Amino acid sequence: MPKINLSHFEAAFLFSLFTSVVMGITSKKTHEERLRYGAQCFAYFIVALFGIGWVMKLGHG
Repeated sequence: MPKINLSHFEAAFLFSLFTSVVMGITSKKTHEERLRYGAQCFAYFIVALFGIGWVMKLGHG
């Protein structure tokens, strides 16, 4: 079985994607609400990923 080498960003991106899909499916009742909520959660995850990344970069110099 081939070994998968992911960077921290790639792993966080995949976590964001899968978590958003699950949250969208389990949280809302209609397909439109699920899609919108999943996309919104994914966008929040990515914004937080970049925001926290910049804070860490500024903190480490």
